[in-house]
Amino acid sequence: MAFYFGKRRGDGAEQHSALGPLKVRLPFIHYGMEFPDWVQGAILCVVPMGITAIMMDVLGIPFELAIAFVIINNFLYLLHTSFGDPSVAGWITAGIPLYVGFLTGFPEGPERIQALIALQLLVAIIFLLMGLFKGADIIVRKVPVSLKAGILLGAGFASIFGEFAEGGRVWTMPITILSGAAFAFFMMFSKTAAPLRQRYGIFRYIAQFGIAVPFAVAYIFGLLIGEVQKPEISWSLVPVPIGEIISNYSIFAVGFPPLDFFVKALPLALAAYIIAFGDILVVSSLLKSAEKVRKDEKITFSPGRNSLIVSIRNFIESIFMPYLPLSGPQWTGGQALVLNRYMNSSRKQVDSYWGGATGIFWGMSIALMIGPIVTLFKPGVAIGMSLTMLIQGYLCGYLGMEILKEESNLQRGIAIIIGAVLATKGAAWGLGVGIVLWLILEKNWVNKMEENVQEDEEVS
Repeated sequence: MAFYFGKRRGDGAEQHSALGPLKVRLPFIHYGMEFPDWVQGAILCVVPMGITAIMMDVLGIPFELAIAFVIINNFLYLLHTSFGDPSVAGWITAGIPLYVGFLTGFPEGPERIQALIALQLLVAIIFLLMGLFKGADIIVRKVPVSLKAGILLGAGFASIFGEFAEGGRVWTMPITILSGAAFAFFMMFSKTAAPLRQRYGIFRYIAQFGIAVPFAVAYIFGLLIGEVQKPEISWSLVPVPIGEIISNYSIFAVGFPPLDFFVKALPLALAAYIIAFGDILVVSSLLKSAEKVRKDEKITFSPGRNSLIVSIRNFIESIFMPYLPLSGPQWTGGQALVLNRYMNSSRKQVDSYWGGATGIFWGMSIALMIGPIVTLFKPGVAIGMSLTMLIQGYLCGYLGMEILKEESNLQRGIAIIIGAVLATKGAAWGLGVGIVLWLILEKNWVNKMEENVQEDEEVS
């Protein structure tokens, strides 16, 4: 059991916290640090490192500053578990190809940074409004199923297209990335892997690390065949030059975005929110499953609290360090890792969920600050990002089709068109085409007119 100084909770109660409704929880006072989750986090530091490749390509940010962006973002994840939200937070990952397509429509330099600031500020405002007025259910329920599915399919198409397009990451080291992707897909999704996880403890242990092990295998293989450059190890701590970031990339350096940038970014911000809302539903479902297994602890999840903290993270980053993958409600892979260990342990082994949910980010954030670890993996950041996007494409496609499972062929056809347009022409075109198709194909105007006539007759 992880050691801490605070009083123990009663059986089936919620873990103790401070400052009433704020539910502040501090390590060693309100929960102990679960060091196995620290180790998992340290291994998985390769996942957030992958975004540095895109930030370098799209925003022109040098690696040394891009990794500092990642470190700061990782520490901001701790706002969730420190203020009563049990979510293992992450990016709005599925939309990354859409953000890249949007940003490349602006000239490289300050204007492109301003476009990202506009996008992230709008996302922050949407989450703030949804958190304050509890409008998440309303806005998502009002969105047609075909439009929601189309956005997911479009994000999936864009993820795959981006990796395999001319100049895509796959072709920079094809044997390495494709072999790593094959191994990752086998470990995570194949029918063969499922019984192997049940039968062999070592296979189950390896599988729980998600893409970390496939990344490591692909990276070593790439080094052996010469597709990956040999790393130049630095034996120092990674600097976090906050002053340099603010003086070059903040809203104070590049200026407040023009109004038309916000107008152009609004459709994409709405699409990003719809994608992110799916993560809110997922984390709520996962935590309910955990409570059924671990009846000794009550875990309270509030979508409103989660949305407010996501809004705060996006506001902070948009002002001081605009962050390309945006700030989202949950990192599904990390959430599953923490819950898997928590659910398969007794209270004596893992006293509280909060120790693991926080520990994974302490381990990851500290690992990202250790020079030898970062420089060791630096030549392979494209591998990590490519694996992330290929798996994300698979998951988005799967979820989009799952939403349509009980729907009509008409809605399936509309969703396919929305997805294709969104992936090739951007969020504004995708949403616009989707709304037009819903109005002229799905909405039954005849029945609506008949209902209005009947209402008029009843009134008279």
